Amino acid sequence: MCRYATPYKQHYTCFSCRKTFKRRLLVDIDRDMAYGKTKDTIPAKCPECGNLMANMGLDFESPKKKDEKAWSHMKNLYTSGVTYHSCGCTGPGYIPKDKEALIQFLINKQNDFIKQKKFWLSKASPESKSEQLKDYNKNFNFYYRIPRVLRKGKKKRLVEKEEAIKYWEEKIVDIGLKIERLKSY
Repeated sequence: MCRYATPYKQHYTCFSCRKTFKRRLLVDIDRDMAYGKTKDTIPAKCPECGNLMANMGLDFESPKKKDEKAWSHMKNLYTSGVTYHSCGCTGPGYIPKDKEALIQFLINKQNDFIKQKKFWLSKASPESKSEQLKDYNKNFNFYYRIPRVLRKGKKKRLVEKEEAIKYWEEKIVDIGLKIERLKSY
């Protein structure tokens, strides 16, 4: 069911206590702040131990408290950047079921990041505006993957080659560290 039909709240997890809590939405507390220009986020603290909790998303279902292996896997998912965020209509997408599947999932992502970096390394910069537009239309899938804050121009279609290479290099290194960390456990 879509989140607009029912109260649909984020699930916050404390890996230390192995508990999950739903948190009220900011709009439930203060509509002016929720719809204002500045949105201050208050960190979620565990009511049991006081540690910061992880936002696992709308579709998260916690394992049983005694299932230490499942909780360890949930923590690995979170530290690897895999969560259960979605609007609720279609679900969160693919979630690896075990450590080996998670490692393979991250390796596949890393290979995609390498492909993106190779594109930007080999890309020639178009000179005229018409060439830029043709290049953008032809390679839209590569431009679209660059965060909007790194894109320039009136319609946010221009990307500096060096910035794109740097962006993908950082992503490759970051995911490589996550893979190595998972392999060492």
